[in-house]
Amino acid sequence: QVQLVESGGGLVQDGGSLRLSCAASGTFRSINAMGWYRQAPGKQRELVAAITSDSSTNYADSVKGRFTVSRDNAKNTVYLQMNSLKPEDTAVYYCNADICRGMFWCNDYWGQGTQVTVSS
Repeated sequence: QVQLVESGGGLVQDGGSLRLSCAASGTFRSINAMGWYRQAPGKQRELVAAITSDSSTNYADSVKGRFTVSRDNAKNTVYLQMNSLKPEDTAVYYCNADICRGMFWCNDYWGQGTQVTVSS
């Protein structure tokens, strides 16, 4: 059983910072891309940031320059450092990872979600 467990959400003031973590556990062969999505009330889930296995990154335009995605392959963990937070960043943040349990057996996994609330 493969699981993604997130931590680090919470309430922060406008302009503040938070760091999210997501660790993969269970039995698997490798992890390809990892990333973070978010979903605000009444809106569709959107990509925030992603990082490949060789650490190439991709960001939504709305977070460029403020958020940084990184990963520790030895710990099977992906991080999202969020600085200069704005009220419009308020959402449930979900971790996502493409995890392979065999050479040609890969699936998309999701974390349970963590609430980030930015007060004005």
